[in-house]
Amino acid sequence: MENHPDLPHLDPEGRVHMVSVGEKDATQRLARAEGTLRTRPQTVRLVAEGRAPKGDVLAVARVAAIMAVKRTAEWIPLAHPIPITGVSADIKMLDDGFLVVVTVATVGPTGVEMEALTGVSAALLTLYDMLKAQERGMVIEQVRLMEKRGGRSGTYQREEG
Repeated sequence: MENHPDLPHLDPEGRVHMVSVGEKDATQRLARAEGTLRTRPQTVRLVAEGRAPKGDVLAVARVAAIMAVKRTAEWIPLAHPIPITGVSADIKMLDDGFLVVVTVATVGPTGVEMEALTGVSAALLTLYDMLKAQERGMVIEQVRLMEKRGGRSGTYQREEG
């Protein structure tokens, strides 16, 4: 299937289609994304002390991230189903919230940036869901790609800060 000369997700007539990756080489690829849930300090303390009414919110959010990574193609219309070779989902407690970092690896013909971003988003939404009874004013922010490696476009590294 041919692509539009300037926009790969469009065919020559301008209709949306899924880009073919069948001719691309399978290479090792990695993507790391992060995002933050801003809360009141007392909400963080509640989690740190293991007193959240819904249980181990960090463990549930990590599992949500992993599950979302594996199902990204069901959420993002033009994303390809990708064989995932590894996922890490880390959550750091901050003074005023939680930092979620998801790293995804594969060996395949296309990258895993969308998988990493989807994993972060699912973990943040899960944290919000599990803590909303304590605080409704939480804010999800700064969901962003921090790093990607592999493929034709090479390496991308966001400057910290």
